[in-house]
Amino acid sequence: MRDAALLGTRLVVGSYLAVHGAQKLFGAFGGSGLDQAGAGFERMGLRPGRHMATAAGVTELAGGVLTATGIADPAGPLAIMGAMSVAAATHRARGALSSRGGFELPLTNLALAATLAAVGPGKFRIGPSLPRPLAVAGAVGGGLLAAGLVAKMLTAEAPTPANPVGQPETAEPSAPGNPKPA
Repeated sequence: MRDAALLGTRLVVGSYLAVHGAQKLFGAFGGSGLDQAGAGFERMGLRPGRHMATAAGVTELAGGVLTATGIADPAGPLAIMGAMSVAAATHRARGALSSRGGFELPLTNLALAATLAAVGPGKFRIGPSLPRPLAVAGAVGGGLLAAGLVAKMLTAEAPTPANPVGQPETAEPSAPGNPKPA
């Protein structure tokens, strides 16, 4: 029974995260694709947006596939934990509930991934687990990467109204009598 429950949890969490990553990266499953996801990341203060969206999408897709299959456990749940740490921090200002754009869903995914990382994939999996030293190194490295992304997000400057996100700054001089806003 325990192994069946772990398989079900891995399949649900892993497949949803894989789909979420594919939506960002490729526009699959009705997703926005990388350009729109990148613009959204820019608006949230994650810069450069396209690079941050790529990192999130790859982490979610790979972490989801690894979690669902149980391959190289605990690499998949650790990847999901990193991505969801950044997502939860990004949505923190909107409160706890997802109905207001808050961090409810990222936090739930984080908790499920942490549980799967702690208890393992169970006997219904494809492939072996990672050797313990490699799993610890992955956890430390992933934690540092997630911390770096959160720090980058927290210290990013908000876009100025004179230069909205997605609008390049022009280097053209302003016409006489029309001073360019500073």
